[in-house]
Amino acid sequence: MAAEVKFEDSLKKLEALVSKMESGEMGLDEMIAAFEDGRKLVAQCQKSLDAIRLRIEKVTKSGAVEPMEA
Repeated sequence: MAAEVKFEDSLKKLEALVSKMESGEMGLDEMIAAFEDGRKLVAQCQKSLDAIRLRIEKVTKSGAVEPMEA
């Protein structure tokens, strides 16, 4: 099983990638590869946020807190 990437780490990588893309210093091929990497990072962030949302919903409905997987 692969280690799960933390939301904050994915977000930092995405922000750095966007900054580099916005700098205008990338060629077209590099820009396309960066865009593909960015889409993967967005998907990772969304997956993390969805898991957090479900956990919050569960806690607010039941009042119980279950430990989060690291």
